[in-house]
Amino acid sequence: MKKLNLKDVLQYVEKNIGKFHEKRIQSLDDLKLIKVLKRKNPYLFKAKYVLTADQIVRGIVDAHISSNEETIFGDWLEGLAIFINGKVYGGRKSGITNIDLEFDNNGIRNVVTIKSGPNWGNSSQIKKMVADFKTAKRTLRTSNSLLNIVAVNGCCYGRDNKSDKGDYYKYCGQNFWTFISGDPNLYTELIEPLGHKAKERNDDFMKSYSQMINKFTKEFTTDFCDKNGAIDWDKLIKLNSAIVEPKSNKLKERKPKATTTT
Repeated sequence: MKKLNLKDVLQYVEKNIGKFHEKRIQSLDDLKLIKVLKRKNPYLFKAKYVLTADQIVRGIVDAHISSNEETIFGDWLEGLAIFINGKVYGGRKSGITNIDLEFDNNGIRNVVTIKSGPNWGNSSQIKKMVADFKTAKRTLRTSNSLLNIVAVNGCCYGRDNKSDKGDYYKYCGQNFWTFISGDPNLYTELIEPLGHKAKERNDDFMKSYSQMINKFTKEFTTDFCDKNGAIDWDKLIKLNSAIVEPKSNKLKERKPKATTTT
C-alpha cells in the first residue's frame, strides 16, 4: 500500500473532468424530440394542466438531463476510483464481465462493482450482481483455488449502515473512498478538484441547452399545436400510444404472364 498523493488526484481531475462536460453536451445533441415524446406520459402533462409547448419541452429535456447526468457522472467517478486505487493498491480495471475493479490488500483479492449511489437497483438487478460476483470468484479460482476473494458493491455517495450483505459487502460514501484509498478524509477532499473550471464548462452546456429548448419548442409548436397555438392532445397521444399496424409479410400476388401463340 502506498500513501495517496492528492496532487495526483488533482491532476487526474483537471485532465479528465472535461470528458464529463463534453458528454453532457453530446447527450443533448443526440436527443430527438419525437423519440422522447414517445417515452413520456402524455396524460401526466394534461393532468398537470400544462398549456404551452415550452412547458412540455422543458419538462422532457430536464428529465432527460437529470437521469442521463447521473449515469454519465457515475461512469466518470468509476474511472476516478480505479485511478486512485491503482495509485494506492495497484488496482486495475477488471477483465471479468461486470466487475469494475480488482485489487489485492492484506492477502485478499477484492472484486468490486462501482455504482453512483446506494439506491441504484431493484431486487432483480441485485440478484444479477450477486450472480456476477459468484462467476468472478469461480473464474479467479480456476488459477488459484485457495485465493481469498471478497466481493464489494461500492457506491460513490450516500450511506448504508449494514455493510455485510452476506454474499457481498456494500460500502457507500466515506466508507467506499476509504476502502479504495486508505484515506478516511478523501471523500471530502475530492469536492474542491471536481469544481475545476465548472462555471466555464457549465456556460457552454447552458448555451447548448438553450438552443435545444428553442429548437424543440419550435418543432413541437409546428407538429403538435393547432393553428390557434393550442396543444393538439389527440395528435400527441396518438404519437405516443396508438396501435401501429404491423407491415404485411405477404408477398404480392403475381399476375401470370400472358402467353403468346405463334
